[in-house]
Amino acid sequence: MPHTIGIIAFDDVLTSEVIAPVEVFANAIERGLLPDARVLLIGVEPQMQVRTAEGIRLAVDCTVADAPDLTVLIVPGANDVDALMQHAALNAFIRKHADAAEYVASVCAGAFLLGSAGVLDGKQATTWFGGESSLQAQFPQINVVFDAPVVSDQRVITANGGLVAYRAALVLLARLTSADAAEQVYRGLGINRLGTWAAIVESIA
Repeated sequence: MPHTIGIIAFDDVLTSEVIAPVEVFANAIERGLLPDARVLLIGVEPQMQVRTAEGIRLAVDCTVADAPDLTVLIVPGANDVDALMQHAALNAFIRKHADAAEYVASVCAGAFLLGSAGVLDGKQATTWFGGESSLQAQFPQINVVFDAPVVSDQRVITANGGLVAYRAALVLLARLTSADAAEQVYRGLGINRLGTWAAIVESIA
């Protein structure tokens, strides 16, 4: 069956944590590496558009109430996810796909949403860099890994935020296809040319 990658979207979501997996998987689809796959933005509330923390408006394809079947569920983060952690429908949606999907992933504070749904209990996981202690204190059942960009524990992948979302998406792509396919996308998007901070400073000079 064709893969369906679902990315949770909500008001004040961090833009890069939605756009990164969209770009990685869309590029893979365009290259024929994921034939007939599709990427869905899945809203939490019954609204057809969300506004990111950076002010960008994104149209959603469906909502958690539509309960689409997914191969991969990706849960991005925000600067404040407290209200979402108490969202019964979102928690139920996450729990459903923790059982049914091939992979469940989070980026940044999305790990707190996975934690509130109980799907990280007994698993290794990480969150935004610097937030690991908070994740551990709030969810002592999680085996929190400190200072690691991406953590994989069987079918669950968690990652730091920002541009690390690209790395997490590439790991997911490799799991669904192959490391060679993921490398094609990595190089096709030019991520390999970002360079070190020293190289960036040299460009500024």
